Amino acid sequence: MAETETSGFVGRLHWSDILVIVLYFLFVIVVGLWAAKKSKRDSLGGYFLASRSMHFTLVGASLFASNIGSGHFIGLAGSGAANGIGVAVFELNAIFVLMMLGWLFIPVYIAAGVFTMPEYLRKRFGGQRIRVYLSVLALLLYVFTKISADLYAGAIFIEQSLHWNLYASTAILLLIAALFTITGGLTAVIWTDTLQTIIMIVGAFALMILAFVEVGGYENAISLYFNSIANSTVYSGSTCGMPPANSMHMIRSATDGDYPWPGMFFGLTISSVWYWCSDQVIVQRVLAAKNLSHAKAGCIFAGYLKILPLFLLVFPGMIARIIFPDDVGCSDPDYCEELCGSRSSCSNIAYPRLVLHLMPNAARGLMMAVMMSALMSSLTSIFNSSSTIFTVDVWTRMRKNASEMEQLIVGRLFVIVLVVVGILWIPVIQASKGSQLFVYIQSITSYLAPPVCAVYVLAIFWKRTNEPGAFWGLMAGLVVGLIRFAWEFSYTSPDCGAPDLRPAIITKMHYLHFGILLFGISVIVTVIVSLLTKPIPEEHLYRLTFWSRKSEKERIDISEAEDANELELKDTYNSTDRTNGSHTPVVRQPSYKRLPWWKKLINFVCGIKTDEERALEPVLTQAQIAEQEKQGNSIYEERKARLANNINAVILMAAAVFLWGFYA
Repeated sequence: MAETETSGFVGRLHWSDILVIVLYFLFVIVVGLWAAKKSKRDSLGGYFLASRSMHFTLVGASLFASNIGSGHFIGLAGSGAANGIGVAVFELNAIFVLMMLGWLFIPVYIAAGVFTMPEYLRKRFGGQRIRVYLSVLALLLYVFTKISADLYAGAIFIEQSLHWNLYASTAILLLIAALFTITGGLTAVIWTDTLQTIIMIVGAFALMILAFVEVGGYENAISLYFNSIANSTVYSGSTCGMPPANSMHMIRSATDGDYPWPGMFFGLTISSVWYWCSDQVIVQRVLAAKNLSHAKAGCIFAGYLKILPLFLLVFPGMIARIIFPDDVGCSDPDYCEELCGSRSSCSNIAYPRLVLHLMPNAARGLMMAVMMSALMSSLTSIFNSSSTIFTVDVWTRMRKNASEMEQLIVGRLFVIVLVVVGILWIPVIQASKGSQLFVYIQSITSYLAPPVCAVYVLAIFWKRTNEPGAFWGLMAGLVVGLIRFAWEFSYTSPDCGAPDLRPAIITKMHYLHFGILLFGISVIVTVIVSLLTKPIPEEHLYRLTFWSRKSEKERIDISEAEDANELELKDTYNSTDRTNGSHTPVVRQPSYKRLPWWKKLINFVCGIKTDEERALEPVLTQAQIAEQEKQGNSIYEERKARLANNINAVILMAAAVFLWGFYA
């Protein structure tokens, strides 16, 4: 295949591939703008929680799309190429944790009536330090792990296929993702996520079929995988770089260096509970559901979709190694560095190589669109959730009298800040190319997430947990986690075949095992400090724990006095006419002016309605507003819906157990 523009190719893509990518972006932009037009974007609930009106199919598709980013296409396929199907345990484990989200955590969040996870802890414990700490920690994790990992994974596809300038192409992706988030809020994000989920599944399914056909079917693929050894490995006579003997096993020995069974059963569950049950990106989508039944059904739908990556990503990654043993399975450090910029391995190029090798013209463009979809869906989810956290948990702390409109505008402007930081972070991503992208993400999670998981679990299931206990549990876990994090990343991984001179605590203690230890330390500190300090009175905990989620008693917020003072100051500020100093509101007759086109455009982007549009809206009484809030925070379920969800949850978990056992 000639790779020159004169023969119809740009990089490794045909002109028809480029056309498909352009049409895809146009189509997604139209869908996003349509959803933005239809959504209620001029209120906090409308912009950040899609007015809590989403159908379960949209919720489930958005959960899957938010989770399966370009990092998964690169990371899962790359880990499959390097170590077989063991990495699929991460996907199957998520199914059980999703059921925990729907049945244990979401009922509490809905009953509490919260927008963000730090806001829940603020209601649960009072004070500001836990809420602010977790808000800042979440924003840092979003920028330097999720955004950077997805950008790096997307950059691999761009470099492999188009040979485009990394900075320009990544900046364009960031700006388009920001456009969806700024204009449409969560409604547009969920609609575009749903569209992109369909594209991802269809494209990946087509590639999977072509891959199995290329190697002669499933059985042949398994036998060929164990013989997919690079020539450099064969000639050197070493075992470095060879497929592991347990590549077709999901349950491996406790001393396995990649997927030890205690870490996969327990350590992974701890990290997963943090990610699926307390991370803003994920929980925000479920909170946007119409009601609790739709929230549970959305978790079930996402769980069914989580079965697919084993077949759509992991097996194709293994097949890529069969087709390109010298490249994907390279073990010579010098050759690997020349090929992909990493001295340890080039397994991360498995999926891009498969796409470029197997897909015909135009279809390659579809698969590139799939990769763009994965990247875009992850970025839009992160942007929306980050702006929610910053606005609700940080900005309102600095600007106590901020109006709702000010919060909406600040939330959109913060997305632009994230775009700028993401672009500035590109050189760092480019300089830190490695072959263990998925492992890198999971290890960072295991060093920082267990203390947060411990606090959320104790907050929801043990009412004796109080603010001092939670805070010092978080601090103890943070210190221990950062020590391990700094210690490990102060060393570089040895080249293939070279002796490993790192300390035993790094080489012998798997990061998932460390996550178990870190979780235990945080729980012990939280429990001890909570028992040694004053308990939270019962009247402050109604509908904030699992055991009191159905309580109809009136809850008195722990910081009610502080909030009442803030409200009093705000009412005084709003009722005072600042032009004459009078405490009597000045009544003015409305005057509607025809706005210029540029101001109309700005209003549309920011979701700002004109005075004339607002005048046409019905005015709700305080009783009607209270009734709406009560319905939105209700966890009532109809009997048929509850029964259907329970049956589907059992079927889904049985399917996951079967797969786990079949490949045990």
